[in-house]
Amino acid sequence: MTAEETDATPSWMRIPADADPDSSGARIDVSVAHPARRYDYWLGGKDNFPADRASGDQIAAAFPTIRLAVIENRAFLRRAVTYLAREAGIRQFLDIGTGIPTANNTHQVAQSIAPTSRIVYVDNDPIVLVHARALLTSSDEGATAYIDADLRDPDKILQAPELTATLDLSQPVGLMLVAVMHFILDEDNPYDLVGQLVSAMPSGSYLTVTQATNDYLPPEKIKEINAVGQRTRVPARMRSKEEFARFFDGLEFVEPGIVSVADWRAENEPQPRPTAAEVSGYGAVARIP
Repeated sequence: MTAEETDATPSWMRIPADADPDSSGARIDVSVAHPARRYDYWLGGKDNFPADRASGDQIAAAFPTIRLAVIENRAFLRRAVTYLAREAGIRQFLDIGTGIPTANNTHQVAQSIAPTSRIVYVDNDPIVLVHARALLTSSDEGATAYIDADLRDPDKILQAPELTATLDLSQPVGLMLVAVMHFILDEDNPYDLVGQLVSAMPSGSYLTVTQATNDYLPPEKIKEINAVGQRTRVPARMRSKEEFARFFDGLEFVEPGIVSVADWRAENEPQPRPTAAEVSGYGAVARIP
């Protein structure tokens, strides 16, 4: 953040003139859109900046149901964590790509079912981490921790003292990669990154992933959305169902397998459900054998 800050900028987001340039606060760049802040904008939050809103509006112009898509993605997260905590007996979660806290965060859902649940959140946006430390308070019986790291550096995540102090990697873990893999481009070796994380999880753990897809969009819309991503410096890689399935190679899908995020175990959600085309995102949960 620079001298161009307006009086409307919350004081907790302002960076002192003598701030350490490597500190989290000094890394907040409001001139460039960030996925977590743009997602917050689509959800109706207030922790976003003009660059985030401009990028969000341009995506919405190309894909008018984007807000519905992100709402359904959050609902999928709630249902997936509910399944893992209630039916699969998972008591530990590693949530990478946390996003700015909103309702039904992973620890809230898990600890409402099992108060002893332990959750580690990971994100690379300083604003997310500020919010996480302030708002994501654990139950007395459980624990939450927060790591400032990027999915592209799984070693940093897995070796972080916050993780090793909070999770027991000899016991099953719910690995959550929700609405983050479409920001991992092909040159970042997304399948290797997920494979490295999965390999670090013990047998009986679960992998949960959601991913934007191009399967329901006409070519001109895909081109338009990709152009917005390049122009606003938030490139994304939508993937087909077959490409999405590769994240789960060797794992055992939980029913109903790969489906629209709006349809995964959504029997008790308001009906009728949004169409797959309106959401344009796949979700799945799979057991790590």
